[in-house]
Amino acid sequence: MLDWNTKGRDRLARLEAGQRFSAGKLVDPQQLVAFLEAIMKPGDRVCLEGDNQKQADLLAKALSKVDVTKIHDLHMVQSGVVLPEHLDIFESGVARRLDFSYSGPQSARIARMMFGGQIELGAVHTYLELFARYFIDLTPQVALIAAVSADKAGNLYTGPNTEDTPTVVEATSFGKGLVVAQVGEIVDRVPRVDIPADQVHFVVDAKRPFYVEPLFTRDPAAITETQILTAMLAIKGLYVPYGVRRLNHGIGFNTAAIELLLPTYGERLGLKGRVCTHWALNPHPTLSPAIEAGWVEQIHCFGSVVGMEDYMRARPDIFFTGPDGSLRSNRAFCQTAGLYACDMFIGSTLQIDLSGNSSTVTGSRVAGFGGAPNMGSDARGRRHPSEAWLRAGREADPAAATPALRRGRKLVVQIGETFGDGMVPMFVERLAALDLADKLQLDLAPVMVYGDDVTHIVTEEGIANLLLCHDRDEREQAIRGVAGYTEVGRARDRKMVEHLRERKVIQRPEDLGIDPLDADRSLLAAHSIKDLMLASGGLYRPPSRFRNW
Repeated sequence: MLDWNTKGRDRLARLEAGQRFSAGKLVDPQQLVAFLEAIMKPGDRVCLEGDNQKQADLLAKALSKVDVTKIHDLHMVQSGVVLPEHLDIFESGVARRLDFSYSGPQSARIARMMFGGQIELGAVHTYLELFARYFIDLTPQVALIAAVSADKAGNLYTGPNTEDTPTVVEATSFGKGLVVAQVGEIVDRVPRVDIPADQVHFVVDAKRPFYVEPLFTRDPAAITETQILTAMLAIKGLYVPYGVRRLNHGIGFNTAAIELLLPTYGERLGLKGRVCTHWALNPHPTLSPAIEAGWVEQIHCFGSVVGMEDYMRARPDIFFTGPDGSLRSNRAFCQTAGLYACDMFIGSTLQIDLSGNSSTVTGSRVAGFGGAPNMGSDARGRRHPSEAWLRAGREADPAAATPALRRGRKLVVQIGETFGDGMVPMFVERLAALDLADKLQLDLAPVMVYGDDVTHIVTEEGIANLLLCHDRDEREQAIRGVAGYTEVGRARDRKMVEHLRERKVIQRPEDLGIDPLDADRSLLAAHSIKDLMLASGGLYRPPSRFRNW
């Protein structure tokens, strides 16, 4: 007769082993390493939170100190590889295999370790893809998560950075795994029950807040005039003709420049109320001048931003906040909103090839790509129309026999300068992601946004509308046509590029009535972090590293 409760008995055994180090659910922090050694087994699938911003840092440090003869060859399934400890466990042998989404702060080190054979890579996932696999074939046996506070029963309050926590906990707890939460404090009553106690098995009182990476803070002082020019091109060449109201911005300086141009350049173009009203977006401080100027109607957030808590509490019409006034973010829901409910994604990348494929892998960095592939893909399951979506569909398929059966298209825009940091070209003949795939013998190269999803590329040279290209040759020349003085750009067919310009496949700044000399920092609605703080009425409290006053 089949046994239908092996997972349940396994969890019960782990619970009993962990209870030797706890009083009820509360684990003694001084015995945390021994506790982890008791509840884990070699080869376990473990989710260590590991989000885009918030980190279960106390649990990460403890995991890096376990005895490798007792706990080894773990399979880490976590969205963010952010802390040094996230990689220390691979160097020591505690962990062996990794499935992840994003590794920005550790991108150089993770590249060295992958190329050096210290990490067995499963895949670089989109966020939604990894969350989905938690419920299919990557269900964690142990989840190590972080919350702001817990009550004595184990109910958790996650505060503004809820992020991945509900998804991780539900998959683990209902998949008969064990959930361990580090919290900043134990309270009599949590302000809001974000995770119910019956899904939490152990709680560790860290007696301090968990670490949060200020990932989405962009200092306006670092925005260049070239980035302002690309922002002007995007606003006038894309936002205006498509009437984009529902959108997601990436986290680069080019998109920060767009946000800071809305109350100035956008106001001059008469766009308030016509574009940029509904967002799937972290609460970017650089968007606050546009919010204060009345541009924004609503924002749903993947996670929070350090220092924006008081501002969001004071703007409940804009942000999704709870009865306690704090943000309720949710990465899975917001990724879904970005995939299906937004008409545009615009973000940056490190490399673009001649087909429009883009990647954040270079010879020395493996940054992952987080949610960009969800934001930056055409959702073929979409069934509701909007003018921006329909117009893009008409451009992609102008000769549809039955217009009512023609699919619309999501606008997927890659924006950046032809040369990045250190004068490294953004445009390449061959993606470095292919070299990584060759080295690690991967069946699939880690491409961030596939070329057939990309609709437009914006550089200081102009806009390439790939929807209007008739074939692969035109597509290649459109890309070369905005690649500037890179090797890719210098190899353009000048006659074909001029023909594409005549058809408005390529539009130069002058074609849009934009003088590059007008791309001046005086256009920015804020010129410093202090200006952002002042624009918020003093409600934005920037992280100390960004304060210079």
